[in-house]
Amino acid sequence: MKLKFISDLAYQRRAIDSVVNIFKGQPLKQSNFTVSYGEGAGMLQTDLGVGNRLDLTGEEILKNVQGIQVENGLARSDMLDGMNFTVEMETGTGKTYVYLRTIFELNRKYGFSKFVIVVPSVAIREGVHKSLEVTKQHFAELYDRTPLEYFVYDSDKLDQVRNFATATAIQVMIINIDAFRKSFDDPDREDKSNLIHRANDRMNGYRPIEFIQQTNPITIIDEPQSVDTTPKSKEAISSLRPLCTLRFSATHVEKYNMVYRLDAVDAYNEKLVKKIEVMSVRSEEDHNLPYMKLIEVKPGKAKLELDVETRGKVKRTAKTVKNGDDLFDVSGGRELYRNLFVEQIDWTEGSESIEVNGNRLAVGEAIGAHGEDNLKRYQIRKTIEEHLDKELQLKPKGIKVLSLFFIDKVANYRDYDRNGNPVPGIYAEIFEEEYRKLIRKPKYRGLFEDIDEESAQAARIHNGYFAQDKKGVLKDTKGNTAADTDVYSLIMKEKERLLSLDEPLRFIFSHSALREGWDNPNVFQICTLKDTAGTYVSRRQEIGRGLRLAVNQSGERVDDYNINTLTVMANESYEEFVANLQKEMEEQTGIVFGKIEAHTFAKLGYFNPETDELLALGYDKSAELYAWLKAAGYVDRKDKATGSLKEAMETGELPLPDEFAPWSSAILRELNHVVNRLPIKDAAKKRKVKLNKAILDSAEFLELWDKIKYKTVYSVEFDSSELIEKAAAGISSMPKIDRVRIISRKDRISGIDRLSGVEGSMTSERVEDHIAPGHVLPDIITELQNRTNLTRKTVVRILASCGRLDDFKNNPQRFIEEASKIIQREMRLLLADGVRYHKIGDGACYAVELFKSEELLAYLNDNALPSRKSPFDYVLYDSYTIEAKFAERFENDPDVKVYVKLPGWFKIDTPVGNYNPDWAAVITKDGVEKLYFVIETKGTTIESGLRPEELAKIKFAKKHFEAIDARIAFAGPESDVNEFMLKVNG
Repeated sequence: MKLKFISDLAYQRRAIDSVVNIFKGQPLKQSNFTVSYGEGAGMLQTDLGVGNRLDLTGEEILKNVQGIQVENGLARSDMLDGMNFTVEMETGTGKTYVYLRTIFELNRKYGFSKFVIVVPSVAIREGVHKSLEVTKQHFAELYDRTPLEYFVYDSDKLDQVRNFATATAIQVMIINIDAFRKSFDDPDREDKSNLIHRANDRMNGYRPIEFIQQTNPITIIDEPQSVDTTPKSKEAISSLRPLCTLRFSATHVEKYNMVYRLDAVDAYNEKLVKKIEVMSVRSEEDHNLPYMKLIEVKPGKAKLELDVETRGKVKRTAKTVKNGDDLFDVSGGRELYRNLFVEQIDWTEGSESIEVNGNRLAVGEAIGAHGEDNLKRYQIRKTIEEHLDKELQLKPKGIKVLSLFFIDKVANYRDYDRNGNPVPGIYAEIFEEEYRKLIRKPKYRGLFEDIDEESAQAARIHNGYFAQDKKGVLKDTKGNTAADTDVYSLIMKEKERLLSLDEPLRFIFSHSALREGWDNPNVFQICTLKDTAGTYVSRRQEIGRGLRLAVNQSGERVDDYNINTLTVMANESYEEFVANLQKEMEEQTGIVFGKIEAHTFAKLGYFNPETDELLALGYDKSAELYAWLKAAGYVDRKDKATGSLKEAMETGELPLPDEFAPWSSAILRELNHVVNRLPIKDAAKKRKVKLNKAILDSAEFLELWDKIKYKTVYSVEFDSSELIEKAAAGISSMPKIDRVRIISRKDRISGIDRLSGVEGSMTSERVEDHIAPGHVLPDIITELQNRTNLTRKTVVRILASCGRLDDFKNNPQRFIEEASKIIQREMRLLLADGVRYHKIGDGACYAVELFKSEELLAYLNDNALPSRKSPFDYVLYDSYTIEAKFAERFENDPDVKVYVKLPGWFKIDTPVGNYNPDWAAVITKDGVEKLYFVIETKGTTIESGLRPEELAKIKFAKKHFEAIDARIAFAGPESDVNEFMLKVNG
């Protein structure tokens, strides 16, 4: 199987455009068909080859960055912090795909052709190389076969560096930071890591680094928090002399000029990654034996976990101990610890341990924890059971299910006998025992052609990915050794094989090699069979291995959110897991849950249908709103949302000042996002939703379904000559575009104040001259084609009729930007009027029987409400503040006879994407007349508060229901169920 990639994911396009627009105003690249002599746009001829050329000033770049930051709701840079730009994207959302596609976009638009990707480890380097391989065909189709050459830097193949400098095609070099950082630690080193900085006869006496430097490469840093962590690393990056540095990660430590942010909360809430549920597996603490567990060892001391008594209560607590300490005293005087002494502490690297009365404890080992093995057996059993349940659901859909175990020691999975022969460890033995028991349950028999054969070959469905020494012996490592690299390379090469249903391997055991860089779309279960001591991998790193949305056997992404659930088997309570994960996110990403800042609302806008514009609130108005919230007591001194804000959001009573009225719905949405907690589900409260046959077979429901079940197709009908006429008229009447001006300004210093500093005022400003057009004119027809998707003939007719081509000569970039906006606006307006829906036929419909195959899971007290009037015994909802209130009213109102939360497979095709309405209901008026409704619920009833795409989908849906002649009312957007019911009975 081959993975397939989606080219039109809006959040990825926003990330790419945010980087591309940093260089807005840079001369555009000419068409691939244009013959040019000398340097082209974005190209610089050097002594050693061809490099990137930037024509913009720092002031122009800063202005562009500030505009991007306002649009994306980010803190505004008051000055450029170097030519460093930050892109934050949550694990599993396609960070690597985004920066690889950004390379093509920067070349297509500006002609930049030299790129260096710097990675923290050989393992991640191999991952990037693999990504370039698997996306090669995809990008070739997207970018008209534009050639891109890529290679991994190898000091034995320095000719590749020369070719990187001299070639005119897009060049991408992938290099590990250690390949050129170590020389800064010791310039006289003779090993291979210093060859890049040494003169070489094969390169005409030049140093390889000089060939790279003269290209002014755009440097992309993958995981910068692990790359430029020291002054020497920063010096090494600077030695490349990059045109700019683009930094991509989910967990930035230093954030320079951030231009795009898709953090963990946004990714979860927007359903761009799997939803997470936690199955907590814990035993009650047993304080009847002298329990000891070694947490860590430092010179002269150790941290030991004991059952300590304080004020009559015993609690498991970590205590620092030294040689000779009496554990009776350390434990608070518990008799169980009398005469137990710390006799020796060994802090030698690799041998960290302590001895207590002759018993040696290594880091992570415990004495007196007799329930540990039973607990881990239960975790393994629940993981297998959850895995098999998912297989029952997903195998018929062509989706392979994988489970991942993180373990504390390799020996617990694969050990060796006295002769050095490999034997199963305790976890492998437990796994196979529990697997054989579970597959014999009647409900799982349909998964296997032959249960006995599957049981006999249980060993083939699980395997461990561990580092090994030179003799092939598996060993514990920290995840950053050469041996780990071999493991990582192996599993990266097998990534697609693991996704195939033909491959029996389904359960993967890992120690530390999979802590970062590797993930697989179809990991649905992650089980932690380890402790936080010694081999610590953060919860966030662990769940990151399974966040990516699943794919089917065709390699296509599966968007069904009921399918995309990652189950974490945690050895701590649900509350502890969520609290600790949230704490890790705050520490690693800078997210502060519940925090409101001056720039929080800057990107918010409302759509003005009359002008077809999205009007942003802007940074200054955002700061005013922030100040008002603070003064009103909704934000505290630490910029955290207060309880009164949360209460106001839940009751819908937040009295925003009138000046913010046009943006009120967007502001409320943003505040709701801030006050909500991380959306992680408690698997202990998970229930399978049961079909309510009495409702499904009722006359009212069948009559409702018979009205709305039919499918339609749409056609787009508009007169191209009308588009040409209106677009040409719009361009003709747009403001004049002059040549670039030289402006002089005179200011007078009026005073110097201790608080405000130097104060002054402008006394005059005037245009001195215009810069004569000396640029090469880009291919405007191709450029407008790419931006509008119109035919070349149509673009030519628009330009020929507009009468403004002299403006294009004055400032090509500005003209293309303004003209494309006008054409796109006229296209949207014509499209809205020109779409016609047609009923396909009585046979093309969503059959009511589809409800019987629907598998839904509810999380009690979270996203589910018991139901007596819908086709299931629970109705599921996404938003408590809106959807839950509709469900509650529908359940309790006697005028509502039946209703249904429309399932994800009930979709209406529209020109701007599939649309899934929220509700359908049968409601009586005056207790007699039956009315049939399809209802869309949103956070606002004001159409101008909706995004253009949302507004368009609702309008197209109304046309769909008109076309099927359903005699059903389409209501929406509705934000208040009580207001809606008043309109029904009005």
